[in-house]
Amino acid sequence: MAGVLQGFSIIALIIAVGVLLDRTGRLGPSGRHVLNALAFRVATPALLFGLMHTAELDVLFSAQFAVTAVGMVLMALVYAAIGAVARWGAGPTTIGALCASFVNSGNLGIPIAVYVLGDGTLVAPVMLVQQLIMSPVMLAVLDVASRGPDAPRLRWWQLLVRPFANPIVIGALSGLALNVAGIRLPGFALEPILLIGGISVPAVLIAFGMSMRDSAVPLRGPERGQVLLASALKALVHPLVAWAIGLLAFGLDARTLLVVVVTAALPAAQNIYNYAAVAGVGERLARESILLTTIASVPVIVLATLLLHP
Repeated sequence: MAGVLQGFSIIALIIAVGVLLDRTGRLGPSGRHVLNALAFRVATPALLFGLMHTAELDVLFSAQFAVTAVGMVLMALVYAAIGAVARWGAGPTTIGALCASFVNSGNLGIPIAVYVLGDGTLVAPVMLVQQLIMSPVMLAVLDVASRGPDAPRLRWWQLLVRPFANPIVIGALSGLALNVAGIRLPGFALEPILLIGGISVPAVLIAFGMSMRDSAVPLRGPERGQVLLASALKALVHPLVAWAIGLLAFGLDARTLLVVVVTAALPAAQNIYNYAAVAGVGERLARESILLTTIASVPVIVLATLLLHP
């Protein structure tokens, strides 16, 4: 319980710094956009490179990885199918699918993994699923959907390589490739990357806090149905699906089952707002879904821990 509250308090305090900076205007009118661009194009790729380069491969590729992958893909597909029927558009539907499946594995997942599960590396398979499977597809769709009407039409080969031209995907996959190949960067090369990666989490949270000025009361805008669907899938359905898949399909032991359920119960990642802001689509949908799932995840994680703790 204390670990859950500590993880959330860290996030709340850094977001509050962003709110204060926005109110005082200390970073100027473009501060939020600069932070979002810095996180998306430089800091987050560096962070993911470092995490994938140093992660234990036997932890990354495990039954936990398989359960996590199936659960996330299912949540994204359910939202995408409903979005297609409702004709919400490719861009907003992609953001909503991310909110329904992408978890806050970094700035919240790591503290909770440490204080609740006892091992911060247990979120590594979640990060791998998100960067190896989810990000290339989702960010490519978002990239194509956000192109202007006058932009030249993409050729088939451009569509194939586009997912791997994203800086976040490049950072994660290049770190993983070196790890799999057994190549270890020397300290003088790795340390600057890790140092730059340390900017990612606070930059995203501060930018999110600065965006709160644009926030109306949740669930009052035209995206109300999309926000409710994404939040319900993420906060309630995702942990239940992870539990069912882990127990019934994979027969996970009690400790691993607790890990997959708790990580599935994590709220939508703040990075989704960063993606939406950079693409210029679905910002309010991302912001409100992140807020609601963050609030809802507290009792869900506490309940899961009480019920499933071995």
